Amino acid sequence: MRGMLDDKVQAQSLVDVVAERIEAAIISGALEPGSRLSEQALAASLGVSRGPLREAIRRLEGRKLLQRTPNIGVRVAALTLKDLNEILQVREALEGMACALAAQNMTDDEIVALRELLDQHQQQKSVQEGKGYYQESKDFDFHFRIVTGSRNDRLVQMLCGDLYYLLRIYRYKSSTKPGRAMKALQEHKEIAAALARRDAVAAEQRMREHLRNARAYVEEQLAAGAADIGAAAAAGPDRRPARKSGPRSARRVGSLRPAAAERRR
Repeated sequence: MRGMLDDKVQAQSLVDVVAERIEAAIISGALEPGSRLSEQALAASLGVSRGPLREAIRRLEGRKLLQRTPNIGVRVAALTLKDLNEILQVREALEGMACALAAQNMTDDEIVALRELLDQHQQQKSVQEGKGYYQESKDFDFHFRIVTGSRNDRLVQMLCGDLYYLLRIYRYKSSTKPGRAMKALQEHKEIAAALARRDAVAAEQRMREHLRNARAYVEEQLAAGAADIGAAAAAGPDRRPARKSGPRSARRVGSLRPAAAERRR
């Protein structure tokens, strides 16, 4: 019985790692919105069998990061810029409210931990070099902690539900604009300072300004007449010329083995 239970835990752990690795590739843009996935290429790239890979894909479909279309297959989810801009406008209002409530309801220990999290974020090489500001999901995410700290279940449901994972793609994308990563971190610190002062008005104002600045990147794309971020999904099967170096999912996601070794260091 013990051996059977041990095997079950190990199998589930592998699914967790595979899902985490694919999610990170989606958030970072290594797997672009609208791009089609190949199970065979992903399995070979990650060094896993189809079983845990398919379970990980189903999990990411549940998070709305992947979309399955009959006769086409699985693609990375995508939003049009118009849809994205409207969602970010709603997010600004709701997350501003959540931040005001967090100033009233978060414990002192939670706020201390939030500021320590930002210290960890500041150590990221990509942030220091201005290349991007990547946050892991849930408790490693500054915004997630504030929303849950609001103690408002309705806000948590709206802001941390299906759209949470999808919006992480575009949140990271906005941080790759030159100079934006360090500026976003500084804005996070100003929000945390307002929370520490229990200044609900300032906390909401700083959060709204922060989200407005992030949204400006999207608005710049709209003003420039850029194509929809989700155009690849709307265009149907990928018509780009085949690359001799192999499928994108195989080339960019990478093997799980180096990641596992890195975790042990």
